[in-house]
Amino acid sequence: MRRFFHNLAELLEMIKVGHSVLALPFAFMGAVLAARGLPAGRTLFFILVAMVGARSAAMAFNRLADARIDAANPRTAGRALPAGKISPRATIWFIGVSAVLFMGAASQLNRICFALSPVALLVILGYSLTKRFTVGSHLVLGLSLGLAPVGGWLAVRGDLGLPVLVLAGAVLFWVAGFDVLYSLQDEEFDRRAGLFSLPARVGPVWARRLAALCHLAAALGFAVTGRLAGLGPIYAGAVAVSAMILLVQHLLLSVREPHSLPPAFFSLNGLVGFALGLATWISLAV
Repeated sequence: MRRFFHNLAELLEMIKVGHSVLALPFAFMGAVLAARGLPAGRTLFFILVAMVGARSAAMAFNRLADARIDAANPRTAGRALPAGKISPRATIWFIGVSAVLFMGAASQLNRICFALSPVALLVILGYSLTKRFTVGSHLVLGLSLGLAPVGGWLAVRGDLGLPVLVLAGAVLFWVAGFDVLYSLQDEEFDRRAGLFSLPARVGPVWARRLAALCHLAAALGFAVTGRLAGLGPIYAGAVAVSAMILLVQHLLLSVREPHSLPPAFFSLNGLVGFALGLATWISLAV
């Protein structure tokens, strides 16, 4: 029993379960926009379960797919799989259970969510393989998280609307920009390993410029979402705060080497989703 809980703790640490804050607020934001207020508690519960299952499966698959790459990279060699703290077999079981949890939760929402759940799994798991052959891998990761608000909206309404599609696009560019900045840490290794991260292919200067363009597109997308949904000044203020947070990220990297990003880098990104999601709920409640 002690070993079971030890393995579970290692698995949760491996998938960085605390980083779920990046996608979860946008799933709830999509649901709140669709309901024009707070959805039913049952719906919110199964959205939460689905998000936890999807993200757990995606992160564990990423670690499994990248185990050999991580072992060769000094920055990631200490991760659970390359360090031998968790076995590949246990990771595969964890991926399977997480995927079943996701699809089971989707089945409790509505038929369309359940029918599309395999497609969502294909996208979020497939991302882990894309950096082996395309610089578009950053956009695929963005698409993976951009599905969160779409899923939240579908859980409530079972259809699609322009506000959530614009929001999904904004999330796509927000995550892509963040991922480009994150990959600056591994520029030299990725180049030697033949991986297709943007910094390795176009260099750090152009990678930062493209990340800035992604974040500009994201900020505009967040603003347009508010306009389409009629969210008002509270939400507009949250968009302004989020834009400042994105700017601070770029300023942080302009004054320090990106070989090891500070924890504040991740905390700032989590605040973007939290601020926008909270402002959306408050705007509709008021």
